[in-house]
Amino acid sequence: MSNQRHQVRTPIRCRIKICHPSFGELVAQTRDLSDSGVYVRHPQMAALSVGDRVSGQVQDLPIEAPVLQMEVVRVDAEGAGLRFMQA
Repeated sequence: MSNQRHQVRTPIRCRIKICHPSFGELVAQTRDLSDSGVYVRHPQMAALSVGDRVSGQVQDLPIEAPVLQMEVVRVDAEGAGLRFMQA
């Protein structure tokens, strides 16, 4: 499988709250981040399908982070790759 990434990925670990109708809310951990998306590790993320939309909010910041809309672009056993949606 060829690498189709267009953005540089930065390894970063932080807690992120993800919301989806199939599981409600869960708190997971990011693996990496780019200008276009984020990879989120959590076993329940693996139940999502490509094209599903979720909302996410980074946790534990000194100020409340915005809630972002994201689309699932990749799913594996560890979690899911999410693309930030345009507002």
